[in-house]
Amino acid sequence: MKAGNAAVITGGASGIGLAAAKAFIGLGMNVMIADMKGERLVAAKAQLEPLAKEKGVKVLAQPTDVSDLSALEELECAAVQAFGKVHVLMNNAGIQPETGFFGKQMPWDRIIDVNLLGVINGTRIFTPGMVAHGEPALIINTGSKQGITTPPGNPAYNVAKAGVKALTEALQHDLRNREGCKVEAHLLIPGFVFTGLTANGRTEKPEGAWTPEQTVDFMLKSIAKGDFYILCPDGEVDRATDEKRMMWAMGDIVENRPPLSRWHPDYADAFKAFMSGSGDGH
Repeated sequence: MKAGNAAVITGGASGIGLAAAKAFIGLGMNVMIADMKGERLVAAKAQLEPLAKEKGVKVLAQPTDVSDLSALEELECAAVQAFGKVHVLMNNAGIQPETGFFGKQMPWDRIIDVNLLGVINGTRIFTPGMVAHGEPALIINTGSKQGITTPPGNPAYNVAKAGVKALTEALQHDLRNREGCKVEAHLLIPGFVFTGLTANGRTEKPEGAWTPEQTVDFMLKSIAKGDFYILCPDGEVDRATDEKRMMWAMGDIVENRPPLSRWHPDYADAFKAFMSGSGDGH
């Protein structure tokens, strides 16, 4: 990422996406934010325009429903027409309505369409052109810790984010095995971030939550270090805790425990001991 490059950010009208747009503009990059058509997208563009003017770069807003394949194709065409080349694609759009296994169909369809297919299709549409232009480029897909530890509750969200993880891993493997390819993929795994998606009616940031700006700053530093997995801590959970939780989740398979044993009453004491360092997970 350098001055004069161009970035496209889905879900760019708020939260992490908007914070990323500000950060990229601060680096002297041209930016196109994509989000659902409406006042929020218009307001986000208005907020970014003074920053872009100060840096002498372009900022554009493209109404886009990432669940619509043709809309993503239009987004790619608009970005190439405006900037010539895309150097950063941030597949960040996401929603989080509650789902239950036997609840209504619509929230399931919408989460899978936006959070998973939106990332799959965005990646498939933009990547060939990014590879072809031959300049260093990045694809950043926003995942979730819920796609790794898959806690009870909202199974559709977990499924979608687990899919984003698998997709991005496969993408990076493909890219690194293409001769001369200068495109890299990264998986952003945010911690507790105070955004419209997580506010749940609150107007003030909880003490333990990070701001979107903190998350993006951590993301940029991690990318500079070459990290693929951008595992973000927050004010409540440090990296060591995240690592142990993830190791326990994988241990369900290795140790042949019941699935989601972290929340199984028969394994509560073993999990507690594992987290405190006094147990080995058996």
